[in-house]
Amino acid sequence: MHGGATVFQPLSTGGTFALTEKAPKDKIPLITAGYGRSESQNGAVFAWNFPLLGTYWVGSEVAIQYIAKKMGGVANLKGKKIALVYHDSPYGKEAIPVLEELSKKYGYSVQLLPVAAPGVEQKATWLQIRQARPDFVLLSGWGVMNLTALREAQATGYPRDKMLGNWWSGAEPDVRDVGEGAKGYSAMTLQHGAEPDSKVVKDILATLHAKGLGTGPKEEVGDVLYMRGLISAMLAVEGVRKAQERYGKGKVMTGEQVRWGLEHLDLDQKALDAMGFAGVMRPVQTSCLDHMGSSWVRIHTWNGKKWEFLSPDWYQADANTLRPMVMLASGKYAEEKKQAPRTPEECNK
Repeated sequence: MHGGATVFQPLSTGGTFALTEKAPKDKIPLITAGYGRSESQNGAVFAWNFPLLGTYWVGSEVAIQYIAKKMGGVANLKGKKIALVYHDSPYGKEAIPVLEELSKKYGYSVQLLPVAAPGVEQKATWLQIRQARPDFVLLSGWGVMNLTALREAQATGYPRDKMLGNWWSGAEPDVRDVGEGAKGYSAMTLQHGAEPDSKVVKDILATLHAKGLGTGPKEEVGDVLYMRGLISAMLAVEGVRKAQERYGKGKVMTGEQVRWGLEHLDLDQKALDAMGFAGVMRPVQTSCLDHMGSSWVRIHTWNGKKWEFLSPDWYQADANTLRPMVMLASGKYAEEKKQAPRTPEECNK
């Protein structure tokens, strides 16, 4: 009706790779909160991609921080063996560059173990783990692959408390059927975990489900993946709202206008708390050069029945490690595509 989509959320890393080529022609921004191309944080090159809140590179860097903390400091990483069990797809491979880069710095070795989709056959993978006996296993899985990995870990006797999943390997469906067998398994979170006690969840239950207006199962409201979708939707709405502040309240926003809004997000804690996200999220501030806006991660642990945060500690990815990687990879992409990065003047239009 108004000339195409205002904003699009692919919900797929493979899909994001494909749409990255189309978005500049269609002039529709892509929100890829917690997935997609990690180097697309650089908005000067990836003008239409918004990996808001974090990328797989953020998760990989935090994973090494977490393992180092468990081992008593980064000095103790030297000589250790870390295995990555990953979905053999663009998504699963995203973790590799950071793990390999940091291995040079800290002296650990990386064992790469790809798993073919959908991931139900992992016996050979876990036989390799049993033989290599890595000090830690990282999991970049999806769906049934995560469940299978935990079952195989249990069958081969690999300690679940020496396993850490990324945020697509740390929701209720990944562990519920394993129950006590997954106890001690931890996963990173894109800030939020399961948030049944948050104000936004209570508001949704009271405003929608209590009046028969809710969609989807009521019992899933506040679960990990529910919150992921809710937060992604909120970020899209706030991008439109920000655009309307400049281009006209109540007007239909074009993709280009919403791109400006998404590049000028300034959600401070007061704004987040007012929307019901107190205790769920930390501030998000984007710019033309930073399409991510936040690099905070928390770790939650499965206690056999539910996810819980055992420590109030938040982790923040090290920009000194990641920013040069982002600039190098995005620069290489621009060179391959014969594309000139946006200048500060172009950004300020």
